[in-house]
Amino acid sequence: MEAEVRKLFQRYESVFRRSLAGDFDKAEAARLYASEFIAATPAGVMAGKNDETLIQAMVQGYDHYRRIGTREMRIRDLRLSPIDALHCVAHVGWTATYARDDLPETAIDFDVHYLVQLRDGAAKVFGWMSGDENALLKRYGVI
Repeated sequence: MEAEVRKLFQRYESVFRRSLAGDFDKAEAARLYASEFIAATPAGVMAGKNDETLIQAMVQGYDHYRRIGTREMRIRDLRLSPIDALHCVAHVGWTATYARDDLPETAIDFDVHYLVQLRDGAAKVFGWMSGDENALLKRYGVI
């Protein structure tokens, strides 16, 4: 399972980088996720489907990231906590780099914990838990 999860997050990072550059491939992005998912943040818990609504949310999200000056998103650490032979929690340490005319280059580290399922030999995200992204961005003056 570990090899497949690592491949998943290599693709995830690659999709994120290309999408920041304006090259969003909705089919490739959708392949990262299971048919349904859950997400938990300090704002609450939501459930959704891997459908056009998710794709539109991603398009809007990448537009937002570009507007606030996101230049790069890279994985700095990946650690797995296996649950069973088909499921794990992937603890991903990200580093986001921001820069704008009014903001010197700023790197921010944060963690997201992804629920991952191995199905038909492929790893897919079926959930994630993250901290308060807006509070972190405010603390660093990004927003």
